[in-house]
Amino acid sequence: MNILVLFKVVYDDQDIAVKPDGELDFSRAHQAISMYDLNAIEAAALLKEQVEGSTLTALSVGAKAIDDSKLKKSVLARGVDELRMVADDSLNGYDTNQTAHALAKLVGQSGDWDLIVCGDGSADAYAQQVDVQVAEILGVPVVNAASEIEPQGNALVVERMLEDVVEKVKVALPAVVSVVPDVALPRICGMKDILAAGKKPSEILTAGDASIDEAATVEVSQPRGADQVARACEVFDAANADDLDKFVAAAVGIIR
Repeated sequence: MNILVLFKVVYDDQDIAVKPDGELDFSRAHQAISMYDLNAIEAAALLKEQVEGSTLTALSVGAKAIDDSKLKKSVLARGVDELRMVADDSLNGYDTNQTAHALAKLVGQSGDWDLIVCGDGSADAYAQQVDVQVAEILGVPVVNAASEIEPQGNALVVERMLEDVVEKVKVALPAVVSVVPDVALPRICGMKDILAAGKKPSEILTAGDASIDEAATVEVSQPRGADQVARACEVFDAANADDLDKFVAAAVGIIR
């Protein structure tokens, strides 16, 4: 079984600062694999171990900064055989649809495959859209919210965690499966794994190399016509009976 696992590189939220004007400061934030994708990589690696002769390739697209040696070793040390990335600043700020199309193109350039595994969302936006959009573009079935994956010939039996039930479905390959964090606990990589990761193949492409369209942010602003309304702030003294009556009257007025 040839398995592809998709992952996203995000800023470590512990390093993100907030400026006095409310703008987020990423200047000192380190790059990290999205925590939900760590679970997906582990699930894919465990599945590779179950099916003899399987291969596992990790794919990602993003800004040029994702081409980081420490980050790449972290991916390859987790049971991944090969890494392919499109690292280009023109991809910075991609929305879910653009990301899905870019990943689909990278999948199409990665040879024959049977299964695509990914997290059910990213640690930053958590839009839960890329998995279904990639599957739609590639024209294959998708199963989301997967908590267990069991190979069964040319198909998979997938257990799904829904709001009020646990569902089991059988899906024919090729397919896309997105997993919940409970699917597998990410491994702690040892020194042997990290050293071996440095010898594994990795390919870093530009947007032009992968024939991926560039995108540019034209403007970021508040919704057109939105009026800024000053928020009212009135403080009542609970020890004053008159203030309690005023508070109740004000609350009733807001509810109405």
